[in-house]
This record gives sequence, C-alpha cells and structure tokens, in this order.
Amino acid sequence: MTSPRSSLSTQQALELARVYLENACRAKDADIILVLCHDTEVSLSQAKRSAKHSDNQIERKRIGTVYIQLGKVLHNQGRSKEAQTSYKKAEKLGYVLGRRFIYQIHRTILERVGKEILIVICLINHTTL
Repeated sequence: MTSPRSSLSTQQALELARVYLENACRAKDADIILVLCHDTEVSLSQAKRSAKHSDNQIERKRIGTVYIQLGKVLHNQGRSKEAQTSYKKAEKLGYVLGRRFIYQIHRTILERVGKEILIVICLINHTTL
C-alpha cells in the first residue's frame, strides 16, 4: 500500500511539514516533539522529491527555510547532530546561513561540549570562532 503522502504536490507536502513543525513547537512532551520532527522530515523529503523536477528557486528556498526551523527545534531538544543535518540540507537547497546564525550554533556547541571540540568542528568546516 502506498502512502497518500506520495501524491501530494510540493506545496501540499511543505504545508504538511509546517503543520507538523508548528505542533512540535507547541508540544511539551519531548517524545512527541521528536515524532513530530520526524514527520516534518518525511514531509520535507517528499517536498524535495516533488521540487526536484522543477527549477523553482522559491520552492527550494521555502523548503530550506523549514529545514532551518526544524534544525532549531531539534537543537532546542538537545539533538545537535540532527540539527546540523537539517541545517546542511537547507544549505544544499541554496539557503545561505548568515555569520550570526553560525556564531549562535558555535556558541551553543561551546556551552554544551567544550572549546576543544568546537575548535575541531571549526577546522573541519573551515570556519573561525
């Protein structure tokens, strides 16, 4: 049996991702938040597949924006690795992460894991503190 999600247009899949993400932001239970984040990711993947056949940069930017928002929710849940994956997906879609945003990510990592690990991450990503 195929998922009804597979027949959604890019806009519909993106709207579904936003609904999941909004509910994740409102939820109090960490397990429910993570399930809603997963559902957001699944819907975003569908939106990307639909948009893949089009050169619509506006759609790609909208998908990237939701990936950034998803990353922030994951980050707030202490899921830094998943948040980074979400940010990288946004970048692949052409979303440009500003220096201020990158600085905030670095600062949070510094607070959680220590400066030594942050320096290694900066060296890998060719960025500076």
